[in-house]
Amino acid sequence: MEPTNLKKKLSTYLTEGGYLKNVPEDILCEFLTAWQDWPGSSKEFYASLGFSHRKMATLLGKAKKLKREGHFGSDAFKEVKVSEEVTEDRSIRKPGECRFIELQTKKGQIIRFPKLSQLMEFLEKAG
Repeated sequence: MEPTNLKKKLSTYLTEGGYLKNVPEDILCEFLTAWQDWPGSSKEFYASLGFSHRKMATLLGKAKKLKREGHFGSDAFKEVKVSEEVTEDRSIRKPGECRFIELQTKKGQIIRFPKLSQLMEFLEKAG
């Protein structure tokens, strides 16, 4: 959402004293999402909305609290279904089954482990 649209929505909840009161949850969700997606600093974000950081701190705190409590259903758990895949040797691979585990070193080398136990053994010896 563009800051100008959010600015218009927030301005409808300004009191005569310049405070934001009774902002609904859906606008708090939009505010938090816009704040998280903002590429610049928080100060620039607040300025683009026409508010100071002091006025926005309470609003941001309320939005974060609502998100933690699960009021914004966007981060709800979503089940992912894995379908069967045909591998190179044309045998059917079961969901969640893999042929090997790859580990890339800082030097760019790739080490493949066919079993998890081999990876664990390697990590124990390396550490």
